[in-house]
Amino acid sequence: MKIDAAQVKALREATGAGVMDCKKALEEAGGDQEKALRILREKGLAGAKKKAGRTTTEGVIDAYIHMNNRVGVLIEVNCETDFVARNEVFKSLVHDLAMHIAASNPLYVGPEDVPPEVLEQEREIQRQRALNEGKPEKVIDKIVEGRLNKFYEEVCLLKQPFVRDQERTVEEVIQQAIATLGENIVVRRFVRYQLGEAVAGESSSE
Repeated sequence: MKIDAAQVKALREATGAGVMDCKKALEEAGGDQEKALRILREKGLAGAKKKAGRTTTEGVIDAYIHMNNRVGVLIEVNCETDFVARNEVFKSLVHDLAMHIAASNPLYVGPEDVPPEVLEQEREIQRQRALNEGKPEKVIDKIVEGRLNKFYEEVCLLKQPFVRDQERTVEEVIQQAIATLGENIVVRRFVRYQLGEAVAGESSSE
């Protein structure tokens, strides 16, 4: 059975689960929203959205050094309680995120962290590119927004495909961890070092 985007969107809005998790649940349920919701709840993937606004004051700082000792990452990830901060699932998630940053080199945590001047410059570049390609003026804005979303996927940690599972974004992996652990989880900041290169600056979601 073919699952369309509207079905996935509706289930995601109802549960806060990741796009791929929603799609798989709908496929398993034969397109039945109620059955798909039950499948997600049984897997502990529903309800992460409700936890997103809760305060995170605990967590860990982790480090990852690539095997050739040429790339290193420091990352701070926050949760709600010390109990979860000491949980092996949480600590493994943080370490995987540090490894992802080493491999994928994001510049910011999320789209909201991209400086306005950087975003405006990218917007103007993509507008000029579309004009140079001869695109009609009436669709330029739509094209630019689509290319900005691609830009976010390249430079924002949360929007990148996760290195361990390319079918899910980092944001979706974190959402699954939120559902599993029952607490809000926030990537607070990270910094990536590469041998011989200057550090552009510490990236932060604050």
